[in-house]
Amino acid sequence: MLEEFREQASSSPLYEGEETFVEVKPRRPRRRFLGMTAAQRFMIAIMLLMMACLLGALLLLVTEKIVPPALF
Repeated sequence: MLEEFREQASSSPLYEGEETFVEVKPRRPRRRFLGMTAAQRFMIAIMLLMMACLLGALLLLVTEKIVPPALF
């Protein structure tokens, strides 16, 4: 009786259509922050730096911590 089970198990595979499956490679997501490329993010960072410098200089002028030489 056990011999019959062994023969039956070795003769037919459990899933006959197993070879038809194709391995699907997962798509690698793009590494983008806020949907921008690296060059675009760099330009945004430069513009923010320039605005911070300009606003800081204007604040120093308004509070009279510095005086331009042309006005002295």
